[in-house]
Amino acid sequence: MSTAKQTIKPLGGRILLKRVEEKEQIKGGIIIPDSAKEKPQEAEVIALGTGKKTDDGKVIAFEVKAGDRVLISKYGGTEVKVGDETLIIVNEDDILGVIA
Repeated sequence: MSTAKQTIKPLGGRILLKRVEEKEQIKGGIIIPDSAKEKPQEAEVIALGTGKKTDDGKVIAFEVKAGDRVLISKYGGTEVKVGDETLIIVNEDDILGVIA
């Protein structure tokens, strides 16, 4: 994970996330293949951009910080592959909430 943080630095109001994989559940002895599973909506904040700017040039502080667990839409953001990890870059506005 540290290599991804060093490799990709989001710009502006964008945030780099890593999806938190749900634990595999077996119901009735049936294992659901990865291709049939839905994308998890929970993600961990890996890195923050420089901040969104207002029209007069002021930087708006992020409401999340690195290490926070957040909820995102299932198909939101842009997926990027770094090594064997798949990360997501989203705008802060695409984050639905912070998991307390």
